[in-house]
Amino acid sequence: MTVSTGAPRPARMIVAITGATGAVYGVRLLERLRALGGVETHLLVSSAGWLTLRHELGLERSDVQALADQYHSVREVGANIASGSFTTTGMVIAPCSMKTLASVAHGLSDNLIARAADVTLKERRRLVMMVRETPFNLAHLRNMTAVTEMGGIVYPPLPAFYNRPESLDAMVDDTVGRVLDLFGLAPQVSTSWSGLGKDAEA
Repeated sequence: MTVSTGAPRPARMIVAITGATGAVYGVRLLERLRALGGVETHLLVSSAGWLTLRHELGLERSDVQALADQYHSVREVGANIASGSFTTTGMVIAPCSMKTLASVAHGLSDNLIARAADVTLKERRRLVMMVRETPFNLAHLRNMTAVTEMGGIVYPPLPAFYNRPESLDAMVDDTVGRVLDLFGLAPQVSTSWSGLGKDAEA
């Protein structure tokens, strides 16, 4: 018989950055989670992800690793996040390449990113995949459908213009805030739609 100590489980979030364009989303997500406090972050970056981080943001490995509580190599098959017994709040892949999407959709678990996503799905935890590609071909669409049917959330980081963002940073912040909303972590971060009011009257 297992006796519960009554101690609350720690909030843990897995953040993966792949080689798709939009590395800023993963970095901003880590920054927001650190600012919130109380959330232990586990970072994964694919080899292509490191290239994109350097090209798009000018960041080195140490810069990005410093934003997370724990960093895991994608080849670290024995990592704690590879097991469902290691409780997490969920996982965000930001951005998510079509290769990673396909690996998750087909249950390949060919690296720690795909394995951690597989674990998140099998344990019925929240998986958000910020897929970045355009236009989509049929394979992409079928893979997104498969992941959705498994319980994952496909979240292309499409900017909202109804809030009249004044900068790219504002658009990124709003998108990341909405992703955090999906985990109930920071509903105050994103801007809520309040309607058009009198502007909508004919």
